[in-house]
Amino acid sequence: MGDNKYAIGLDYGTNSARALIVNIETGGEIITASQEYPGGENGIYYSEDNPLLARQYPGDYVTVLERILTKIVQRAKSRQIKPDEIYGIGVASTASTPLPINHDVKPLALNSKFSDNYNAYAWLWKDHTSTEEARQITELARKIRPEYLKRCGGTYSSEWFFSKIYHCLKVDPEVFDNAYTWLELSDFIPAILADINDADKIKRNVCAAGHKAMYAEDWGGLPDREFWESLDDRMAKISDFMYENAYGVDEPAGYLSKKWASKTGLKKGIPIAMGIIDAHAGAIGTGVGEKTMVKIIGTSTCDIMVEPPDNVEESIPGTTGMVYGSVLPEYVGIEAGQPAVGDLFNWYISEILGESEKAHQQLSQKAKQQATGESGLLALDWNNGNRSILGDQNLSGLIIGQTLNTKNHEIYRALIESTAFGSLSIIERMEEYGISIDKVISCGGITNKNPFFMQLYADILNREIKVSAISETVALGAAIIGGFHAFIMDGEKTSIQRLQQTICTLQDRSFQPRSSERKTYKELYSLYKTLHDAFGGVEASPSNIGHIMKRLKAIQQKAINANN
Repeated sequence: MGDNKYAIGLDYGTNSARALIVNIETGGEIITASQEYPGGENGIYYSEDNPLLARQYPGDYVTVLERILTKIVQRAKSRQIKPDEIYGIGVASTASTPLPINHDVKPLALNSKFSDNYNAYAWLWKDHTSTEEARQITELARKIRPEYLKRCGGTYSSEWFFSKIYHCLKVDPEVFDNAYTWLELSDFIPAILADINDADKIKRNVCAAGHKAMYAEDWGGLPDREFWESLDDRMAKISDFMYENAYGVDEPAGYLSKKWASKTGLKKGIPIAMGIIDAHAGAIGTGVGEKTMVKIIGTSTCDIMVEPPDNVEESIPGTTGMVYGSVLPEYVGIEAGQPAVGDLFNWYISEILGESEKAHQQLSQKAKQQATGESGLLALDWNNGNRSILGDQNLSGLIIGQTLNTKNHEIYRALIESTAFGSLSIIERMEEYGISIDKVISCGGITNKNPFFMQLYADILNREIKVSAISETVALGAAIIGGFHAFIMDGEKTSIQRLQQTICTLQDRSFQPRSSERKTYKELYSLYKTLHDAFGGVEASPSNIGHIMKRLKAIQQKAINANN
């Protein structure tokens, strides 16, 4: 390498892709670029007939790839960074976002026969058309392969890889039959950059395989043929076109091809890191390590931790994945999360209030003036189902305590509090199974946009919350992985943790829990847990929950009296 060493991180998100260049020696000189997907509604194709459907056009991924790499290389040049000083590329994406491809790695949707068929598109992570298929997979696994569910919290999700493929088989067998295999988006982009045109030569990443496709070396990789035949005879084909091995981020996915070097001006042959799920890359870019929970807060929330294998039980019920090597090499990556956080607030503001994004600030300012418990409201954060710890997509949202005096900002605050209560239930489950959480670090859009939100979280979690100094932590994490491979390729010894220490930084400010709010939030959380267990179908949950409204009234009156 030369005196200056840089790497690129790519983040294929829900509505756009982002790119970032960072100096992998110093952590300085960060350059960013973004590019929206050209098709659909903010990059997503919906169906008026099925509100659960959310797809993306694979051709948009390739179009955006060329545009964003060209854009960020030009920006680097304007900062006197030469393209031949960029030594590695990392790729992160949403998951599970699988797409059907031909043997030559051409997406089925690029075939004129399927160009208008959404079932041949990429099935975006938040596509929930496969709820019934997820239920069937879960029930079968519980009966004949319970080990398959041990690493994913006991329930297979409609958001995940095989649920979507099975649903495709049911509703569109022609697409299923014409697919040579299915790729996660996080495997598709590295394969495109390396110009791999044989699907059998694509290396699959263990992050998506383990967290979304029930992959584990313990049982030989993916679920076996007998399992799929027991589910549906037609699903046996999956065993023919799937893969045997999956790899962690310390393995390269390939090397930049002559074709893409020519398109972008980058050097041919630089390493492309193994793909990774966006939240897991964000955890790396935020500085995840032992006893640290990283909260990636955006449209949804993902909680990521890493622990040495000897410190972790085989299974933690209610998590959405426990996978060796899915975040950092030689650690078990632990994932949990909530499927509606930013989406929940945006739904309330746009669909219920009919307001613009500016309303977030206005509602936050009004809600901030109220004492804790003064609204008399309590909500369940399940407008998009529950991912952790119940793992049930058939659950829905709830707000109780409303009166004719209830104000918009009070409902807004109750929704924020509900997501924080949901987060606390995840932390308590981790601790119940021996996971120590000494530090909480947050990143994502809401983290930097809404300090009121963050303060409520600190109060309810009763923990200091530190904040990443970098807004594009997913792309940064991907760049760190790309930088790791650049060093390895050049014969230099390093580790991802060493690069994290150099590159990852935190803001000077943090959010401290206020002791004055602790008692009231402890009582509200107790009521939340009663609702959570009762409506979530938890065994031994109370059958009589009529006292909750009366307790909320009492808490409300106490808050009002204290303010007067």
